Amino acid sequence: MEKIQRYINENDQLARHLGIEVTAIGPGTATARMRLSREHVNSLGMAHGGTLFTLADMAFAAASNSYGSVALGVQASIHYHRPVSAGMVTATARELAKGGRLASYLVEVRDESNDLVASFQGLVYRKKDAIAC
Repeated sequence: MEKIQRYINENDQLARHLGIEVTAIGPGTATARMRLSREHVNSLGMAHGGTLFTLADMAFAAASNSYGSVALGVQASIHYHRPVSAGMVTATARELAKGGRLASYLVEVRDESNDLVASFQGLVYRKKDAIAC
């Protein structure tokens, strides 16, 4: 799984650009984090919804690809619970259900005080192809 974590961190160009790092990965689980800076906020000074979605999506991608086969997101949604404007934000993904080709995941995004900032749900389709790492 370290190989997959390294592969994701080195090859996801948008995540690298935004400063997102996958910090842990396990079977059906992953954690990603980023430090918010002024480039990540909207016109109101709060983390842009797209920034938080991308962070959650990165944890989702790492968790769903943790088994070594290519998993492609086919549906995702997010709910924003509270604003955050600075500091470290962490997204933790966990598998809710896995069967056949489909699997569903829940991702919680939390701030430095461990307050829930957003919750994200995603569904993946698993291919037979192995991740080329």
